[in-house]
Amino acid sequence: MGCFLAAAAGQFSWPVAGLSVLTTILLQVLSNFANDYGDAVNGKDTELREGPRRAVHSGHITAEKMLRAIILFSALALISGIALLTIALKDAPANTFWVFLGIGIACIFAAITYTAGKRPYGYVGLGDLSVLIFFGWVGVLGSNFLHTHAWNWGLLLPATSCGLFAVGVLNINNIRDIDSDRATGKNSIPVRLGREKAIVYHWCILLIGMLCVTVYTAQHFSSYTSLIFFLSFPLFVKNGLAISRLTKASELDPYLKQMALSTLLFVILFGIGIVL
Repeated sequence: MGCFLAAAAGQFSWPVAGLSVLTTILLQVLSNFANDYGDAVNGKDTELREGPRRAVHSGHITAEKMLRAIILFSALALISGIALLTIALKDAPANTFWVFLGIGIACIFAAITYTAGKRPYGYVGLGDLSVLIFFGWVGVLGSNFLHTHAWNWGLLLPATSCGLFAVGVLNINNIRDIDSDRATGKNSIPVRLGREKAIVYHWCILLIGMLCVTVYTAQHFSSYTSLIFFLSFPLFVKNGLAISRLTKASELDPYLKQMALSTLLFVILFGIGIVL
C-alpha cells in the first residue's frame, strides 16, 4: 500500500520497494517463529488448542533450535532493514536514519514479545493494537516515507484499512482458539468479550476498514478506475458471514487464509486504481 501510494505520487523506487517487501517478510517469519516458541514455553499450546499444531509443541523442533531461528531472523531483518534505510535515506537528514532504525528495532521487539518473554503483551489483549500500529500505520506510512521523504497524514485512512484487515486475521485466529486461550489464561480480545461480541467486533473491523479507504478515495477521487478496489469488498462480507455462523476450528481455519488473501487483493486493486 505504501509503495502504491508513492507510485501514484510519482516517487516510486524499485530498490526501496524490494527491500521493504524483503524486510517485511523477514519480520513476519520472525513473528511466526516467536509466536510458536512463546506459546510453547509459556504453556499456552496445549492439547485443548484446536488449530494446526505448532512446531515446538508438537516436538518437530526443540525450543532451543526455535530460539536460534528467532535470533537468526532478528539479525536478518535488522540487516535487511539497515540496507533499506541506507538506500532510501541517503539524501535525507542524518537524524531521519536513526529515527527509522529505532522504528525498525521496535518492529523486531514487537514481533518477539507478542507471546515470548516474561510479560507477553498478546496475553493481555494488546495484540490487536500492535497489529494495527505495525501492520497498518507503521507499515504504510513508513514505507511511503522511504519513497517520498515526506509525511502525508492523510494516508492514515488507507493505512488504517490495512491495519484493521490485518487485525481481522488475528481476530479470526483468536475466535478459533477462544476456549483453549481462556483455559490457559491467554486473555485475547475474544476471550475478554466472549464469542458473540467478538463476532460483532469482527464486523466492526471489516466495516470500518472498508469505510476508511472509501472516505480516502472520495477525498482524492480522480477517475472511476480508482474505485476498482470495491470488487474486493464482497470477499470481506463473505468472511464476516462465515465467522458469524461457523464454530468449529476446522471450519474457521480456511477463513484465516481467505481474509489474508482478500486483503492482498484489496491492496493490489487499490494500487492499480490509483496508479492508472
